[in-house]
Amino acid sequence: MNTQIKGADIDLFAAAPGVWGIRDLFVNLYIVINSADNSWVLVDAGLKTAAPKVKQAVDLLFGAQTRPTAIVLTHGHFDHVGSVKTLAEEWDVPVYAHELELPYLTGLSKYPPPDPAVDGGLMAEISGLYPRGPIDLGMRVKALPSDGTVPFLPDWTWLHTPGHAPGHISLYRKEDGVLIAGDAFVTTKAESALYTILQKKKISGPPKYFTPDWQAAAASLRLLDGLHLDIVATGHGRPMQGSGMRKSIHNLAQHFQQLAVPRQGRYVAQPAQMDQTGVVWVPPNAVKPRLPVTKAIGITAGFLALALFIKSGAGDTSKKKRKPKLKLKLKTAKL
Repeated sequence: MNTQIKGADIDLFAAAPGVWGIRDLFVNLYIVINSADNSWVLVDAGLKTAAPKVKQAVDLLFGAQTRPTAIVLTHGHFDHVGSVKTLAEEWDVPVYAHELELPYLTGLSKYPPPDPAVDGGLMAEISGLYPRGPIDLGMRVKALPSDGTVPFLPDWTWLHTPGHAPGHISLYRKEDGVLIAGDAFVTTKAESALYTILQKKKISGPPKYFTPDWQAAAASLRLLDGLHLDIVATGHGRPMQGSGMRKSIHNLAQHFQQLAVPRQGRYVAQPAQMDQTGVVWVPPNAVKPRLPVTKAIGITAGFLALALFIKSGAGDTSKKKRKPKLKLKLKTAKL
């Protein structure tokens, strides 16, 4: 089903029953509806560009001046928390995250450095330019309940899925096998600019350039592989469902070292060490990045221009009438 709404400029898609996704450049965030009372929770907050997109999506779905009961973060990397402070303050709502993510959300610690030396593509090679925090949400951010319940979403549980971040979580709705995986694994090749722009589907491990603990990441994927999964919605890439998806996740879990772990990189042999205070130690950077910073900046600018070119449809030479930009896409499940 493709539903078009005129006059909008956001990529809003139906990810699963009661779950709407918003794509913000190269990252996804989700609106999750509480079926008991039709309230809703925002899961992740995208880049700094996401706030107006989220508010426009909320207006379309629920009407103007509507706000969530809370914001839940799968983790605190820059592309998942860029708009969280703006939205949380404007809506005056609490933010929930795993306790091991709190140092990066309360100004105490930066994340371990990204790893441009990993193999995979342009998105990895320019990762040395990505921010690594921290942000400071002060008293607004709270630790998730230790019993696995998700505030204001009684049908969901949270699972600790570290590796990509120490307090990374995934959200699971057991009754119909829906998983919001964050970056525990993704449904595109996050290191590749081509895959990212075109949203090519491929079950892949967590983004290599920002994963400081590969042993923990492997254990997290094995945990998720053991669940009954029907639909998966991830931080990067489009939702996927069905037996093919399950087989791909199982194959990735069984062959994680060969399929997910980079051949080289800062954290391949030794993980970063982190605790409740933040980063304690990082291994020395033994492999030099292949791309000089000045060249990376130029390539990044070109990549963003290409992404905007493709998004605007400027490359379409068809004479057909242009469709409205907002696409309410339902490719995985009917609401």
